[in-house]
Amino acid sequence: MNKARKTLLEQLFADHGQAVVRFVTRIVRNSEDAEDIAQHAYLRLQRLSSEKELDNPRAYLYQIANNLAVDQLRRGKLHMEYVSQQLPAEGETVDESHAHHQSPERVLAARQQLQSIHDAMDSLPVKCRQAFLLHRVRGFSYTEIAQEMNVSVSSVEKYILQALKICRRKVESDR
Repeated sequence: MNKARKTLLEQLFADHGQAVVRFVTRIVRNSEDAEDIAQHAYLRLQRLSSEKELDNPRAYLYQIANNLAVDQLRRGKLHMEYVSQQLPAEGETVDESHAHHQSPERVLAARQQLQSIHDAMDSLPVKCRQAFLLHRVRGFSYTEIAQEMNVSVSSVEKYILQALKICRRKVESDR
């Protein structure tokens, strides 16, 4: 990148860095995610500005940030819809009185289901498995996982969603 473009990006960051984060925070309602999105917006603007001269870099920056924020909201909505499908429906409950007194058939079925999940986990790509285990076993947030794995939050969302889909398919196919 030449010095003029580097200076342009530095000036945009100095002039609009916090304003972009506030703009994105109003969209996604989470300051940590907003900071990640703003950073990705600057990276995209940097790549874009290295390809061609921009007429209005500030407008491009805000448009990129807006698009990234909307994409994250869509992914989050899809993820929540998927997770809600996995939870018991309203009115369905787990019978607590029978939780400790399961029939041998149910215990065997549960063990087989658990084995199916283990098999599915073994078949996952390494990063997908790592993200899933950090979230489910260690209780890390998506942001913490992204920092731990040195990837974006959106990558973490994709990894975990992929893990959930693979596990679900494996369990359903073994029924």
